[in-house]
Amino acid sequence: MGMDSDIRKILADCQTWAVVGLSNNTSRAAYGVARFLQGHGKRIVPVHPAAETVHGEQGYATLADIPFPVDCVDVFVRSELAGDIADQAVGINAKAVWFQLDVVDDDAYARTTAAGLTMVMDHCPAIEWGRLGPS
Repeated sequence: MGMDSDIRKILADCQTWAVVGLSNNTSRAAYGVARFLQGHGKRIVPVHPAAETVHGEQGYATLADIPFPVDCVDVFVRSELAGDIADQAVGINAKAVWFQLDVVDDDAYARTTAAGLTMVMDHCPAIEWGRLGPS
């Protein structure tokens, strides 16, 4: 039940979502999920080494390059890379971290929540929206 309340909190409270791994590759899950979030009133911020503009939003190479506050860091990278991204999210004072489906790092979860951030692992906001999201 705890995870459901964290999912509800992030979906309701987080307006600006840094989507790590987002590029203009339309076959990648990040592309569709970012479009979904944008269609539901969220501001998306592409974070990818290529720093591409995606869905009309300026991209940045790293979280640290984003010149404004980020509410949620949505992570579309392999589990072995995700912990570093979670640590960076703490470093930029994000409110939440969301690890996508199949992205799991229990140590990163412990560090991130100990730092006061809300965190969800192994879920997709586009799926959870219909189940738990704002109406």
